[in-house]
Order: sequence, then C-alpha cells, then structure tokens
Amino acid sequence: MQNSIQIGRLFGIPIQLHFTFLLVIPLFTWLIGSQIGISLSFIFELFGEFNPALILAYPYLFGFLVTIGLFLGVLVHELAHSLVALRKGVRIYSITLLILGGVSSIEERIPDPRVELPMALAGPLTSLALGILCWIVVAAGVAFLPPTPLAGALFYTVGYLAVLNLMLFAFNLLPAFPMDGGRVLRAWLAKKMPLRRATKIAADVGKAFAILFALFGVLAFNPILIIIAFFIYIGAGQESTVLRYQILLKDLTVGQVMNSPVMTVPPDLPLPRLIELMYTTKHLGFPVVDRGAIVGMVALADVQKSTPVDREALLVKDVMTREVITLPPEAPLIDAFRLMSGRQIGHIPVVENGEIRGIVTRTDIVRVMELQEI
Repeated sequence: MQNSIQIGRLFGIPIQLHFTFLLVIPLFTWLIGSQIGISLSFIFELFGEFNPALILAYPYLFGFLVTIGLFLGVLVHELAHSLVALRKGVRIYSITLLILGGVSSIEERIPDPRVELPMALAGPLTSLALGILCWIVVAAGVAFLPPTPLAGALFYTVGYLAVLNLMLFAFNLLPAFPMDGGRVLRAWLAKKMPLRRATKIAADVGKAFAILFALFGVLAFNPILIIIAFFIYIGAGQESTVLRYQILLKDLTVGQVMNSPVMTVPPDLPLPRLIELMYTTKHLGFPVVDRGAIVGMVALADVQKSTPVDREALLVKDVMTREVITLPPEAPLIDAFRLMSGRQIGHIPVVENGEIRGIVTRTDIVRVMELQEI
C-alpha cells in the first residue's frame, strides 16, 4: 500500500504502517486518557474494584498503552485472516495498520466460498479468543491478587483490551460488506445462488449499514462513525465492481483482444507530426521504437504537458514516458486492466521475444466486457 513503511515480517508476511496510523495513536491516546474516569467506572462494574492510583496519576500513559494493545490485537486479527488464506493457497502480499484498523493485501481472484468463509471467520474468532483470554486474566487477578497500584494498572489495561477485542469481534461480524461479517454473508449466499448475485446482495446490505452508521454518527455527533460509514459504503461498491470485472474477463488473455499490427513512432518524430498522426488514425497512444526496440510510450496526455508554442520544437523523445509497461500475449486480461487502473495508463504494448506483437487499450477491455455481458 502506498504511503506505508515496512516495520518487519511475521510468518513471512511484510507488516506495514500507513501514515494515518501515526495520526491515530495520539488521537486514541488523548480520547482514552481524557475519559479515564468513565472507563474506570465501567471496568469496575465488569470486574470489581481495584487500586486505581497509578491509572489516575498517569491517565495518558495508560491511554497510550491501551491504544498500542488495541492495534496489536488488530494485527493478530489480520494475521489470523492471512494464515488461513496461506493454508488455502492464497498469496498474502502484506498486512498494513492504518487509521481504521488493519487490512491484509491478498491475491486478487474470484472468491471461492469454501475459502472465503473460513478466512472471514478467522479474524473475528481470534478477536473473540483474545477478549475472553483478557477477561479471564483480569477476573482471576481481581479475585486472587492483592490490591496494589501496579496490579490495578494491569487490571485496567488488560480489562480495557478485553472489552475492545470483544467489541472488535461483534463489530466485524456485522453483515456490512466488505467487512468480515459481509464476507461471511456472501460466502453463505454464494452456496445458494450465483456469486455475482450474492456479492450484489452483500454489497447492498453493506451500503444499508453504512447509511445507518452515517445517520447515527450525525445524530450522535460522532465523526468516527461517519468516517467508518464512508469507507464501508465506498468499499462495498468497489468490491462489487471488481468482482464484475474478474468474472467478465475470466479466462481471457491479452493476446485475444490486442490490436495487431501496431503502428509505432520513432523517437525523433516532431510533435506536430505526432498530433497529425493522432488525428488521422484516431489513436491516442503509440509505442516509441528505436532500432527495433521499445524505448518509450507516447500518449495524448504526454503531449498535453507541453505548451502549444513549445510543441513546434519538441520531438517525441522529449515528452515520451520512458518506463514502459509491457505484457506477453498469454498474460491474463485482468492483469492488463489492473495495471491500467493502478498506473493510470490507457495503453499497454504486447511483447513476445523482444518484439511488439500488438497493443491493448482501456477501450478494448471495456468493449470486451460489454460483449461478455450480452
């Protein structure tokens, strides 16, 4: 994920911190520390009273400790997802901690309900287990340990984490796609109907929950709920769209839809001549070839970066993109689509044994999807 730094690896999986994580640490520390009296009363009611001297003396220190503990629980939650995925043969690229929790970067493939169901359940069940374990530790400690300030600090921290992990379990099992509960719902529905329809239903349920969260957030003046609602609503739509692309482009290769032969341009072609070529051919992108090798890619967007006055003196090599992304003819078409979406490009040359065999464009892919839906 962009704007993230890697801090280590667990089970061979890179662990990353997104820059938003660095913002949420002081925010949560302040929120927990400033409400220390309320949280103490709540934990007293759950587990019994203990010595709060240290907690009251250093409220923001314990706010920080609880925040770190919460995100360690989130990391374990995401690790559970990832380890089950690895056992099912799914590649895991990374786990990233960010402002609203954690996210596992998993190999994109058409979901298999037999794989998705245990993957989706693994995280919430792990959070449940952590919550129960913390609950037992605190309950036993309050019952059997002397009421010292240090013991009270331990009870407060672990008791708070017990509550947070149980909330994490319950919240993630809400059927709000693309959260874990939404994925469980889709996996269950997919056993009874086509996957695409199951995804649409799960996505619609997720959007309904997002609207409810947003309304409650506005009424309760809770900005965090509004942010969560926004991400759920956007995520539900994106998941449904991505699956549509995966299904429509399934089993198609780049070679099946590429345009061939390919019109190329030399690097010393004047820009006015290139613009004329775009007008006459109706093509807005060309591979740049020098002595039989691709040395760049030039598109309308590259030309537009120069001023009309400068174009009279510029050549293709002055504006072309030199880092060219290419694919072989046997590459899955969905890979071309992901590259175009991720890199914001509209053309990918198709190369085999060092020679250009064709070119695939975003328009080609859209037309194929339209034909597949007939």
